[in-house]
Amino acid sequence: MFKTTMKIDGMMCGMCEAHVADAIRKAVPAAKKVAASRSRKEATFLTEEAVDQAALKAAIDATGYTCLAVDSAPYEKKGLFGWG
Repeated sequence: MFKTTMKIDGMMCGMCEAHVADAIRKAVPAAKKVAASRSRKEATFLTEEAVDQAALKAAIDATGYTCLAVDSAPYEKKGLFGWG
């Protein structure tokens, strides 16, 4: 699995977070656990395969928000309560 973290500028409210999350789901249909946070100015999600970062950035920029950075890293699912 991969965890992708995007730095996004321009989110001001809960609806902005929803718009960004919807854009991610549309650009990456296989995305799981999509979350956007206006306070952290970022969005995160999980995928089985690495994502096309340029296409993802273009999808966010097309919504009117600014994607400042995209970072994908291998993600290891943790067990119950983060153990094992």
